[in-house]
Amino acid sequence: MLSPLQQLDLRHIWHPCSQMKDYETLPPIVIERGAGSCLYDTDGKEYIDIISSWWCNLLGHCHPRISAAIHDQLDQLEHVIFANFSHRPAIVLAARLAEILPRGLTKFNFSDNGSAAVEAALKMSFQYQAQTGNARKTRFMCLTGAYHGETIGALSVGAVDLYTQIYRPLLLDAIRLDAPDCFRCPFGKTRDACACECASAAEASFAKFGETTAALIVEPLLQGSAGMRIYPAAYLRRLRDLCDRYGVLLIADEIATGFGRTGKMFACDHAEISPDIMCLSKGLSGGYLPFAITATTERVFAAFYADYREGRAFMHSHTYSGNPLGCRAALAVLDVLASEPIFATAAANAEFLTGELNAALLDHPNVGEIRHLGLIHAVELVADKKTKTALPAARRTGYQIYREALRRGLLLRPLGDVLYFNPPLNTPRETLARAVALCREAVESEF
Repeated sequence: MLSPLQQLDLRHIWHPCSQMKDYETLPPIVIERGAGSCLYDTDGKEYIDIISSWWCNLLGHCHPRISAAIHDQLDQLEHVIFANFSHRPAIVLAARLAEILPRGLTKFNFSDNGSAAVEAALKMSFQYQAQTGNARKTRFMCLTGAYHGETIGALSVGAVDLYTQIYRPLLLDAIRLDAPDCFRCPFGKTRDACACECASAAEASFAKFGETTAALIVEPLLQGSAGMRIYPAAYLRRLRDLCDRYGVLLIADEIATGFGRTGKMFACDHAEISPDIMCLSKGLSGGYLPFAITATTERVFAAFYADYREGRAFMHSHTYSGNPLGCRAALAVLDVLASEPIFATAAANAEFLTGELNAALLDHPNVGEIRHLGLIHAVELVADKKTKTALPAARRTGYQIYREALRRGLLLRPLGDVLYFNPPLNTPRETLARAVALCREAVESEF
């Protein structure tokens, strides 16, 4: 029996990334409150939010320090136009980000979500090339399996058919480089013991298209929507070198990987490289508010700096650019990361979670691989462990496990048949252990 709230929801709300017909048998779960790593519905049932509510909840729900900062800001300034106006939280945030981002990223363009940050990066790089004597550089490169958001530009540099196929007539003609697939490596190598032979595909594409390419956009080290695919830092370094060689800007989409998710502040830090442009969102505000930033270098910024009559300004804007509430949330996140042993806790939790998942699931006949990067862990389900044959898509195995896990109090939401854990960095170990146990029960119910 549906509650009145569920009935009202289904009468009016079109939920994201959903086939709404599925809601006939799995109606929306109405959440009343959140605390730490858990959510509680209107009946008081607890759900472990092991995916950080789409990867954005960095430090747990209703974190007292972040909540207090937003409450304080509410009584001072809720919003102000950000063209020709500014405010203290934005100024302080920009200065603090300049200290912790990869070297050279010192200019910040504010927006309100990850897709918007990517759109800004694409337009910025296109205009940069046009204004620095490289008018032929009009195209973009991305990796197969890429996901960078849902707006038309962001979809254009994505390569997951589930999201892009129907819209292909609308999209830009991006150049797609064959991404590393370390689980099913065509060279027969392993993720930790290879010479990045797969980079040869990127080298061939740059040789062919590098002179007409404005920018390459990548998810550093981790392709999230492709199934939490993890690739070596050496591959990212190769891409940086290729971009330098051909005058192509490197855009690092750290929307999902930034602020400690991968075990370092940013995924680019693992490769010790700095991009020309970096996109930030999700954990930037601790998952509290829609908030995003596109960071770039003095060199890129200089290409736009001129007298107004020259028409070189970046005429790109969002109503909620630099929103003070988002800025205060982001500052509170940085305060927590700087003053509490969050990274040390996350590193210890990552090692613990790896051991728990390996003990619970690695020997399962339908688990092909358990991989991890920082606290992010992925369990890839297969039909055959030896051949790594994928499960039939029509079976919707991951979805069935998702439903069973929800029934048991665990929010998984797999990527196809890849189950993943991407919890808040400060999730208690006992919660992680309980989540693993519930995950195993849900898997066993399906096989």
